[in-house]
Parts: sequence; structure tokens; C-alpha cells
Amino acid sequence: MKKHFYFNRGFGLVEVVISVSIISLSILGVMLVAQISQKVISESTRKVQAAFLAEEGIEAIKSMRDRSWQTDISLLNVGSDYYLSFNGAAWVSTTTNAYLNNIFERKFVVNNVYRNVSDDIAESGTFDPDTKKITVSVSWFNRNSTTTSSVSTYIANLYSN
Repeated sequence: MKKHFYFNRGFGLVEVVISVSIISLSILGVMLVAQISQKVISESTRKVQAAFLAEEGIEAIKSMRDRSWQTDISLLNVGSDYYLSFNGAAWVSTTTNAYLNNIFERKFVVNNVYRNVSDDIAESGTFDPDTKKITVSVSWFNRNSTTTSSVSTYIANLYSN
């Protein structure tokens, strides 16, 4: 009786190629997931920043209203685009655009308000000179398109100034 001894000589070339392929595909998959996650995080960050800038715009317009309705709010043209600028002491409206952080464009539009017979805000009715609808929009370039976030509110001439 003859005994045959077989020695395990390690992995063959086919096993090595398959192992390297599996490891490479796994690493590639992890890298793709990380890249997509980075894009989603970046988009979410921009949306949050835009929301804060829009809210800041509303607060800036309210401070303009508090300072002087007659000079800061009532003289603005209805339906025109305006931009906000901080002059070091107070917020002012301007027709000159300035990008925020070289990314965002923030503008606002003033619209007239009308009231119905019940004194509720309506699409038509009696013009209310002491109330305005303000819409602040923040836009930024996102991949291949422009994304816009808007917020609207009503302001009133609280202090008759």
C-alpha cells in the first residue's frame, strides 16, 4: 500500500483574484455611500442656512417697521425686489443685490393687503394701508439648478410711525 501525501500549498491564483475583487468592490461601495452622504449633508446644511437667512430677513424687516413705517416700509414699491443691507447700525432696504457668504441671494417683496367685510385678510376688498405682506426668498445654486426657500408674513404699522 502506497501512501500519498497532499500538501496544502495556500491559495491558488483564482482564489486570490476573487478575494481581491470582493474586497475592492466592498471598499468601492463604502466610498460611494460616503460620497452620497456628503452630498446629502451639504444639501441639508444649505437648506438650514437658507431657512435661518430667511428668518433673519423677516426680523430685519420688522426692525425697519419698528424704526419708521412711513420711511422704511410704506415707500417701498409693491411687487419689486428689494435686498437687505446692514449699515453698521440698522437694517436698510436696497435695490442692489449682495450675495451672502458668496452663496446665497436674499431678497424680499412687499405686497398690499386687502380686507373683506369681516375685516379678515382677503384677495380683494378694502385696501389696508397699515398692513403689508412680506415674502423673503433665499436662493442658492445647487448642483445644476437654483434652489429657493421662501417665507411670508404680514406686518402692521403697530406704532403709527
